[in-house]
Amino acid sequence: MYYNIIYLCTMLRKITTYGGYYDAFMETLTPKEQEKIEYGLMLLEIQDKIPAKFIGHIKDGLFELRIGYNGNIYRVFFIFDAGKIVVLFNGFQKKTQKTPSNEIEKAIKLKEEYYADKRAHEQSPNR
Repeated sequence: MYYNIIYLCTMLRKITTYGGYYDAFMETLTPKEQEKIEYGLMLLEIQDKIPAKFIGHIKDGLFELRIGYNGNIYRVFFIFDAGKIVVLFNGFQKKTQKTPSNEIEKAIKLKEEYYADKRAHEQSPNR
């Protein structure tokens, strides 16, 4: 017997992007690849505990969303800001066993820029 079940989920986290790199990455993907990455993002939004196969800690508060589809591996770097906000940075298709150091460095640079912009905005008298 088939049941169509609808789950009402509470969003635990808010997802946002920074720098336009994530959006540019998504534009390079097929609709099905985008759908798979969006599924991983949905887990970030609604799940309290996310399986390790989807999330990995890189370093210094930088994480990666891990998505596999059709023999390809995709990664999106992100941080948790204020505990409940997920900020997405760059993404890429992984072609080697090890995550490329240039992609990690790019994400760390974006993280530093994000926090610098956030501090500047918080200190701005026109907040």
